[in-house]
Amino acid sequence: MRLRRRWCATCNRTVPHATPVRTVVIHGRITRDDAAAGLRLPSTASMNTPVASYYDANAELEWSRLDLPLCRIEFLSTLHLIERYFGPPGRNCDIGGGPGRYTIELARRGFATTLVDVSARALGLATEGLRRNGLKADRVMLADARELAGVQSRSFDSALLLGPLYHIGDLAGREQALGELLRILRPGGIAIVAYLNAWGLLRTGLNDFPDWYRERSTFSALLEGRSFRAGQLTGFTESHWSTPPAALQEVRDAGFELVTYAGAESFASGMAPALQRMQLERRVAYDTAVQVAATLCELPQYRDATDHLLLVVRRPPG
Repeated sequence: MRLRRRWCATCNRTVPHATPVRTVVIHGRITRDDAAAGLRLPSTASMNTPVASYYDANAELEWSRLDLPLCRIEFLSTLHLIERYFGPPGRNCDIGGGPGRYTIELARRGFATTLVDVSARALGLATEGLRRNGLKADRVMLADARELAGVQSRSFDSALLLGPLYHIGDLAGREQALGELLRILRPGGIAIVAYLNAWGLLRTGLNDFPDWYRERSTFSALLEGRSFRAGQLTGFTESHWSTPPAALQEVRDAGFELVTYAGAESFASGMAPALQRMQLERRVAYDTAVQVAATLCELPQYRDATDHLLLVVRRPPG
């Protein structure tokens, strides 16, 4: 295997990854049979083309991302919040779920999940992953989070919106995605909404993009939040880095009640190099730290300074 450095899609950092010599045999193509079985094909105008193209090209990397030493905490923190706040298994919508890591975990827990994503390649991997584990999704849809016309209103007990909001640079687009999330949840339904957090990435950048700090303007930009067009971040696509106050205000303005919020990386945010060494050299200590970090993700002394914010919100009853 060859080791190259690639931008980690949601961790916003370059990471080493192995490139196998053998060709991956999971193709993940959308076919006419898929469409006939209920996979919705949106119009080209409704798609976020740079983001869809990026994840079509990097679907396998996104599948494996959550197994990286730091990203494992993000994965376990999210599962911790699901288990704590979602309640008994019901109907769930995983919006922007990509290759289906959370859809698979929800299916294992008895949820009837609809998976939605803009990447056909990622949905193909998700379908294969579900089949490989003897599981199934209630429905798989190729669609944009801002336009869920094929999803019935008030039809889900819970939902995940873990990627779309940090790939939508304009506030109006994020409001549209949050409005669709509110629409499809039943009254009282719970969702977990993710934002990239500029405050946390300011610290992460000391390891991952130190050259940015040659200019003092970098600090003020990250303290206020920032959006990036496709191509501005090497090897990544368009993205939006919010701040905790801005993210909290957006979900409240959309009509949600805030239940709680968490920092996905907990007390380990910005510590990717240390965790990589720890995983290799002190595996028992690493495993313990990861598990404990996930359970402490809601602590206020850490959550505002993590790479990812996880907001647990509720559609008001009635």
